[in-house]
Amino acid sequence: MKTKGDKRVYLLSLLASIGLSLLIGGLLMAVSGHNPFTGYEAMLKGVFGNERVLGNTAAKAMQLCLTGLAMTVAAKVGMFNVGGEGQLYLGAMAAAVTGIFLTGAAKPAAVLLSAAAAAAAGGVCALAPAWLRVRLGISEVITTIMLNSAVIYFCKWLVNGPVRTDEPGVLSGSPNVYAYQFAKLIRASNLTTAFLYGAAIAVLVWYVLEKTTVGLELRLTGENQRFAFFIGLPKDRLMIWSMVISGAICGLVGMFEVYGVHGRYVENISSGFYFDGMLLAMIMNYSPAGVILASFFFAVLKTGAPAMELATGVSAEISQIIFSVIIFLMAAQSGMAGGLQRRHGNRIREKTAGKEIDDGTIHADF
Repeated sequence: MKTKGDKRVYLLSLLASIGLSLLIGGLLMAVSGHNPFTGYEAMLKGVFGNERVLGNTAAKAMQLCLTGLAMTVAAKVGMFNVGGEGQLYLGAMAAAVTGIFLTGAAKPAAVLLSAAAAAAAGGVCALAPAWLRVRLGISEVITTIMLNSAVIYFCKWLVNGPVRTDEPGVLSGSPNVYAYQFAKLIRASNLTTAFLYGAAIAVLVWYVLEKTTVGLELRLTGENQRFAFFIGLPKDRLMIWSMVISGAICGLVGMFEVYGVHGRYVENISSGFYFDGMLLAMIMNYSPAGVILASFFFAVLKTGAPAMELATGVSAEISQIIFSVIIFLMAAQSGMAGGLQRRHGNRIREKTAGKEIDDGTIHADF
């Protein structure tokens, strides 16, 4: 279990990494002939300049937060869910099909059933890799990666075949579910009441992982499975359910895209949303609170970069470079911290040994 000192060191390392990555991003702008201050100012205007862009930033933050928490739930118990993208696609498709099937039903019932279908689809998609890992010892990393492509292509076939709409002007999409869309919180933005439901999910995940015995059992299992087994924890059940819940959260993110943004299932419902959240969770060391807070910072990078490119000509890829540098520095942090701690420990032992010799307290046992 991590101590408060360990968490403080990690937080300081993260802040230093973010600062250094922003500095490197600024240097790259300067080398390419752009003013770094102007570039970052344009980025901030693209995030906070008006209500519409602020709403888009908040919506992106919630998307990153939920996908990051989905990864965190699985990681806490020692599972590595790489299949969240496919689970998101399948959840989006299940939600869209449910909404189409329920055309004419009352909105609350249709939305609730669509959310249940999305969560179930995402959870079932994660169940098979979890079962194979627990029962047969097959790596969930391999199985989730393989399932990603299979599920995404399956959904692509559906939306271009059995579930394709005949509406004019829609090249690749399902029939619309406009009647059940979430209400906009800010006009002309992607921010809808899905943000409120996402916030409730985020708080619930944080509470369960950090404040309940279930969260403690998950952490104990993830840190030492043999110990968990010998103290009587249902290790296999915890591992399976953590993956199922992780997949269910991804499915709900897909449902929020259908009912909050597009109003229908579209072929490219996600552009790597889960992988961004997965990297965020890894950077934050699978801390639920850390993921929730950092999602806003990374949303600023994601939504502000295109605005920076339009205003100053600075490539939007700068945000990806900053993101990558943070990942690199945080990956190196653990190794550097370990080396520093060992060096500090050696110095303390040397000083202690020298003091014992000076005091005449050291002796040999023969």
